[in-house]
Amino acid sequence: MNVIRKTIAMLALCLFPLTAHADQNIPDQYPASLLYSKPVEVMPNVWTSIGATAPPGYDNAGHNNNLSFLVTGDGVIVINGGGSYGLAEALHTEIKTVTDQPVKLVIDENGQGHAALGNCYWAGQGVKILAHEDAAEEFTTNGHQILEAAKQRLKDRADKTCVKEPDETFSDKKDVSMGSMKVEVLHLGPAHSAGDTQVWLPEEKLVIAGDMAFHERLLPIFDDTDTAAWLETWENEFEKLGAVYVIPGHGHPTNMAQVRRYTRDYLIYLRGKIKDHIDAGGGLDKAFYVDQSPYKHLHTFDELATRNAGRVFQQMEFE
Repeated sequence: MNVIRKTIAMLALCLFPLTAHADQNIPDQYPASLLYSKPVEVMPNVWTSIGATAPPGYDNAGHNNNLSFLVTGDGVIVINGGGSYGLAEALHTEIKTVTDQPVKLVIDENGQGHAALGNCYWAGQGVKILAHEDAAEEFTTNGHQILEAAKQRLKDRADKTCVKEPDETFSDKKDVSMGSMKVEVLHLGPAHSAGDTQVWLPEEKLVIAGDMAFHERLLPIFDDTDTAAWLETWENEFEKLGAVYVIPGHGHPTNMAQVRRYTRDYLIYLRGKIKDHIDAGGGLDKAFYVDQSPYKHLHTFDELATRNAGRVFQQMEFE
């Protein structure tokens, strides 16, 4: 076990400096595949294909989130169905080069397209799909709209993609341990989007955090994102896992200090700026432009910063 932990630590240290190369302007790091990047083994039997930190588009084939898989000894667990039929198929092709164990379960991290539009491929392979009940409801309600938007972005790269709802849902926690691997699927509480899901490997102290945690790209705040509740979930549940290693929803594997700095601390910072603005009698028109310069180096800052500030203002003026 000590040897494994030393290996994990070395891998984490090796992986993190790669963040300098996670340039959102690179259209594709793995031209031989629809995947944006070739899967890497983060620690023994834990793999991830790291998506672009840019918005989804034709050049990156909609692969702008992390697609992970666990090789358990008795089958493979995939985390995220993928953003299209083709992406799911491409991930499966890579899995087959790593192991001859069959994929037995797919876990969608939320109800967004990049997590669930590949479900139809996996269902065709006879694989069960699991999601939180709120994520499943989100995909059921908005799935066809999500699919149409993906088709417009991806064009021919969306071929065969369809809406396939999860086969099974859970509420708070589900043990999906398989083979030699202890695996818990968690919904820790409100965060980035409906039904945010974390996959926790307690023996490895690793959390596949989904969109609970960001660090290389600026986190997006949606109209229905409750930032106060996100912070509460972070403090009361996410930190208490005691995770050492983190595979975030977007960007390279890292550690808790980094995701804390760019998720929790960013939310506190932005809410503080908006509170000061409201206390000074400021309105929505100027709220968009509160100072967020400490986070300007993050990818997608230009696309998201002003939008985030406006949405936090609209939430906080009624708190």
